[in-house]
Amino acid sequence: MSVVDQSARSGLRRWAAWGRLAVTVMWGAALALPALAQQRVGEVDFARGVGFAQLQGQAPRTLGKGLPLNEGDRLSTGAASFAIVKLNDGTRMTLRPNSDLLLRTFRFRENATDNSMVTQLFRGGFRAITGLINKTSPNAAQVQTATATIGIRGTDFDARLCAASECREESTRVAQPTRPNAVQASAKLAVMRGDVYAEDGAGARRRLALGGPVYPGDVVETGAGTFALLVFRDQSRTALAANSRLKVENFVFDAKSPAEGSFLVRLARGSMRALTGVIGRANPNRVGIATATATIGIRGTGFDIVCTGVCAGEAGPAGSGLTLYTWEGTVAVTPAGGGEELVGQGQGLHVGPAGVRRLDAGPQIDAPRPDEVQVDLDALFGTEPLGDDPEGLYVYVRDGHVEIATAGEVLQLGRGEAGWASPGGETKRPAALPLFIEFDRTPLPDVEHPALYSLLSDLLPGAEVCR
Repeated sequence: MSVVDQSARSGLRRWAAWGRLAVTVMWGAALALPALAQQRVGEVDFARGVGFAQLQGQAPRTLGKGLPLNEGDRLSTGAASFAIVKLNDGTRMTLRPNSDLLLRTFRFRENATDNSMVTQLFRGGFRAITGLINKTSPNAAQVQTATATIGIRGTDFDARLCAASECREESTRVAQPTRPNAVQASAKLAVMRGDVYAEDGAGARRRLALGGPVYPGDVVETGAGTFALLVFRDQSRTALAANSRLKVENFVFDAKSPAEGSFLVRLARGSMRALTGVIGRANPNRVGIATATATIGIRGTGFDIVCTGVCAGEAGPAGSGLTLYTWEGTVAVTPAGGGEELVGQGQGLHVGPAGVRRLDAGPQIDAPRPDEVQVDLDALFGTEPLGDDPEGLYVYVRDGHVEIATAGEVLQLGRGEAGWASPGGETKRPAALPLFIEFDRTPLPDVEHPALYSLLSDLLPGAEVCR
């Protein structure tokens, strides 16, 4: 082979190698493009004072109206500064003064079931009104802190990390008495299987998560293959089997005067297993269960009910109607247009189109007896003194449902409730609502004129603004 041929072949090999290298480099660059592109997740709606947004490894950007926000941005505010941000799903947040928040993950597509929003609070706090991101998936949004994780279930809430005595000092500047941190919910969802929903009196439907609150006027509904155990504030328990609907008609309870309370629910369809609580023990006449075909009074008891056919307001096979069985105490059943029937322990009764007949055995219900299920009542409803606003994570729920989870404890909060988690992982529902929460001067994220609000706060520095 000639020297010329060898040189030509060598040149061809070099060109081929360079070609392969160029293709490799271009292919690697193409793969890197999505990683370099930042996903826009929202923007700043209003800012006052000094604040920045910064992606890791990039220069900080000054917070100002219209500034785009990206996944991975770390937002910070200085003293006497705050910023209102809005995210693509409609979530709005006011970042408090001296705060530091990371937009760690944000994935949102309308009507998708894999939406996700994870933020990380390092310092300070925020006030938030969530948007659409967790309407289809109640576990889609959370806030991580060094103290605890906040699970957001579609809500309007405040979160704040208090260091040393800063929050205590804020409370001492408020010349108002504290008020009780009372649980407003009639009941909470203590155990569940499958999807459980609640519909309020205005027709708004929401998906319930564990610990989810239920209020007077709410209709709780289970679907096929599901189960729900509701625990009421007076310790009454109601286990709903699949394909059932239960309405909380009325619930009033004060632990100091239980005999003056009231408990009335209506089983519109399906099956339930019930155990009465403090109201029933103090004054049985103040407890009732209604159906379309009969009303049920109790004498301190546990019982099962199945409501099908005419009892559920629909056509049904022969033998359908209201079936009741008492496994503890005594039940008084009054069929529509009939007299009272007493059903003692180990007895049953059927009320159908053909009339009333006695039963020796109870119906088969795919749900456990509510007295056989272990429930942490303190996590659902308990309060205890907290002291002078110690350091830790504070959460206040204006509406909706929030879960505070530490390594060893879980605290469920509903509308009007405040909760606390210590740096060591202890959780409490304070007996009194902390004053620095109740009289927070930072504007809510949906305030109409934040600039005017801010100006008035400066002109009236001693004024007390209630939430």
